[in-house]
Amino acid sequence: MSLIYKNELIKIEIESSEIPWLKIFTNQSIKEFSQCDDKTKLEIWKYLDIIEKEMLSYFKPDKINIASFGNYVPHVHFHVMARFKEDSYFPEPMWGKKQREANLNLASFEEFYEILKKKF
Repeated sequence: MSLIYKNELIKIEIESSEIPWLKIFTNQSIKEFSQCDDKTKLEIWKYLDIIEKEMLSYFKPDKINIASFGNYVPHVHFHVMARFKEDSYFPEPMWGKKQREANLNLASFEEFYEILKKKF
């Protein structure tokens, strides 16, 4: 995983995957979203919105998945994933049963990250 952005409230990391997948974490160790202060909640929603819109525009996925589990990592974080009918797991979640070998020909992830950084 690599850090793509950080400010005083949140950080955004890249999850290594066959699909575009970013994770937004609170910097403070907070267990539940409801325990975040309003400023942190708004910051998370702001970046979820930016990432989703840019993923839709750049990759043209079939669906965006946003997930927050935190069972293994009890720290507020959200997964934002661009999903494609041809990815290995679709329509299952990325943590689900593999359905096929991926047949993806996606635009450059690195270029996407550079575009995204300019929006942050």
